[in-house]
Amino acid sequence: MISGPDRITLAMTGASGAQYGLRLLDCLVREDREVHFLISKAAQLVMATETDVTLPPKPQMMQAFLTEYTGAAAGKIKVYGKEDWMSPVASGSGAPAAMVVVPCSTGTLSAIATGACNNLIERAADVTLKERRQLILVPREAPYSSIHLEHMLKLSNMGVTILPASPGFYHQPQTIDDLIDFVVARILNLLNIPQDMLPRWGEHHLSSDE
Repeated sequence: MISGPDRITLAMTGASGAQYGLRLLDCLVREDREVHFLISKAAQLVMATETDVTLPPKPQMMQAFLTEYTGAAAGKIKVYGKEDWMSPVASGSGAPAAMVVVPCSTGTLSAIATGACNNLIERAADVTLKERRQLILVPREAPYSSIHLEHMLKLSNMGVTILPASPGFYHQPQTIDDLIDFVVARILNLLNIPQDMLPRWGEHHLSSDE
């Protein structure tokens, strides 16, 4: 029996940090989860700038590409266009139990906080909120304005988890991948999905008496 949700919506928007989304997708696939994948045009541009990954333009082509890229089993990654209102994520009766937006642009964060549903990413988040399901937003911005912080507080009061893309250093990272894994591991912990990338604080602690 697996722990955590077996179906997850993963959305990527136009903030810096495409590596976080790609790494999370890879981890979810390795844990045999079904991923409903959404990505904005801005996120595709950022991904092409920050990584060596350039996604095909059409959802079906993108689905085939990501399935091969991650080594996922057929049907484990489902990609939807920004106006695919008939997709499962657009309705409370079909949406997965959890949704992660990583990276989450402050524009998307603002839209979610105010109930905007101008595209499928915003609608999927709105559905997750109204159904009282798990929603994790991973903003990557610096500095934050008062507007950003007010929207984060509003969402937090609604039960949304705000997890800034702020890696820690207690695990003594040696590479950029280690920093990426720190943030992704925290997301997986919140989803209650097993991960071996990051020890939990105190796991290997020896008391001063030993």
